[in-house]
Formats: sequence, structure tokens, C-alpha cells
Amino acid sequence: MTAPKLSDPRAAGLVGADRTPEDRGIARDRVRLLVSRRGSESHHRFDELPDLLRAGDLLVVNDSATLPASLGARADFGDFRVSVSTGYGPDLWLVEPRWGFGRPGPVPLEPGDRFEAGGVAGRYVAPFPRIPRLGFFRAESDLGSAMRSVGAPIRYGYLARAYPLEAYQTVFGRVPGSAEMPSAARPFTSRVVARLRDAGVRTAAVTLHAGVSSLEPGDAGPGAVPLFPEPFEVSAATVDAIVATRARGGRVIAVGTTVVRALESASDGCGLRPARGFTRRYLHPDRPSRTVDGLLTGFHEATSTHLALLASVAGPESVDRAYRDAVDAGYLGHEFGDSHLVLLR
Repeated sequence: MTAPKLSDPRAAGLVGADRTPEDRGIARDRVRLLVSRRGSESHHRFDELPDLLRAGDLLVVNDSATLPASLGARADFGDFRVSVSTGYGPDLWLVEPRWGFGRPGPVPLEPGDRFEAGGVAGRYVAPFPRIPRLGFFRAESDLGSAMRSVGAPIRYGYLARAYPLEAYQTVFGRVPGSAEMPSAARPFTSRVVARLRDAGVRTAAVTLHAGVSSLEPGDAGPGAVPLFPEPFEVSAATVDAIVATRARGGRVIAVGTTVVRALESASDGCGLRPARGFTRRYLHPDRPSRTVDGLLTGFHEATSTHLALLASVAGPESVDRAYRDAVDAGYLGHEFGDSHLVLLR
């Protein structure tokens, strides 16, 4: 797998948001929106989205809701935190042990070591192959219940303060399961959704429960390590909506990289089919997306697979140009930052 040849937006000056828009005095749906069409960019607010799309377009959203997936943990060597990523059964979980919200590991856990996470006892089974920051935890009771009782949202050191779980939910979240917010949809409000509906823009949903990203400064580039399996589902109703949209000449626009990964995982190379299971699909310019006509997303770190996926949709040169424009105009990255709409036609 190869990474896209992009300039580093961090080194070029892309700044990450350290607070929610609301804390910055901006409504959720009034963050900035960069629109990239082939060969050009334009600057808008997110609440202008209904005016930028066409009647007959279809927005495909992720209906996964965010879990309070950060738990206090304790082992013989002391206290630490665990970010709960993905469940692979009633008692087996993929987790990331960390020293704290702003302090990644490694934490000195060895296979067979016992520890507690959120008051739930269990055993560290083994690190995930080729991703040593992640490991399997065999819980002896209900870890999901512990998250609901004492968990907090996962956050990283770049945020100025802690926020409640509600700050990490989107208007489309219906099915709890994501360790980290499917953040492309965060700027949507009921007001924007109503205006989209009135403008003839339809919505359909997929589910992809996003695990931990935990990219820290200095991480290797996208594709340098494998992706871990994440659960997804693409329903027959969503497949039908996409097929009908294409038949009418409308555009299929994914809201978030998780949606693109789910749709690509449901593609058999000839078309979409209903599908569910786990996906490790990694998209990049040498393995381009073929299921969408556009992508609404945020602004991503250069070392993230999200940026590689964006390049798989728009092409590396278009992404490079857009990010240079975003840096010059002062757009903000991270989950509470600004938005980027790429339209291929």
C-alpha cells in the first residue's frame, strides 16, 4: 500500500481546533465550509450546504453514535486510562492503554497481565499484530455497562478542556458503537437537515462503528501500519436509495470517510449489495473509491488514513491544492474544526 504524495498540512500551517465551535462563539452549523470542485475552491459557511447541493442528490450518513469509551484503569504498576475501541464478542475488546488523555503509551502491560478498566476486571491478552499501541482485553463482566456508568468521551491533548458526551454526538447518531465521533456530520443541525429536505436532497444511512484513531505527532504515514477491523452495515434500503439516485442522475455524496469505507466494503466491483461484518478497507490513490460522487469531511492530519482516503476520492493533486487554500485561509482541523466538501461532478 502506498501513501498519497501530499504536502504536510501541519507543517504548512493547518491549525487544529482546540475547542468546540460553540466555545468559539459559533453555532454548530456555522463553521466554515471549503467547497472543492474540479480545478477550483470556494469559501462558504456550513449552513449554506442546502444551496450548494442539487435536488435529487443523496447524502449518505453514518448513524453510529459515540460511546463514552475512555475508562480509568488500574494495574499493579499504578493508574492509567484505557480507550475502548472495538468489541469482537461479549467479553473481548480491542483497547488502547494510555497514561492519560494527552499522554499516549506505551503502558507496561504484558500478555497475561491482569488489570481493571472502569471497575471491570480482566486480562491483557496480546497486542494487535503490527499495532502495538492496541491490545486485546478479555473482560470478566460487562465492559459496555461500565462505559455507560463511568466512561468519558475519548479526547486528546490538543483540546483545551473536557466536553460532555453530547458534544461528540451527531444529529444522525442512532446506534451506539463508535469509540470516536463520526465527526464529518457534527455541523449538521435539525435546521440544516430540514432545509436539505425542502431542497429535495435525500438522506440514507449506513453504520460503521469507528474505533480509536489516536494519531500522535510523529506517527508513521498512512498505510505504514494495518487497519484493525471495524463493524459496519449497509442495508438493502440504502443500496436501493443509491441505485435510484444514480438512475435519476443525482449525485451520491458521503458524509465522512467512514461512509466511503462502508460503501466500498459493500461493493463487489460491479455494484453495491447489502452487507454487514467487519472491514479493514484502506483506500488511497492507488486504490481509488468508485462508489461516491462527492465527500463531505473535515480537515485531517497528513499522517492519517482519512487524508489518504480523501485523495482516493478527489486525487492527490486536488487535495494538495485544496489544503494549500485551506491553510492560507485559516481553516481549522480536528473533530471540532471546519468542513470540506469535494464534488466530483
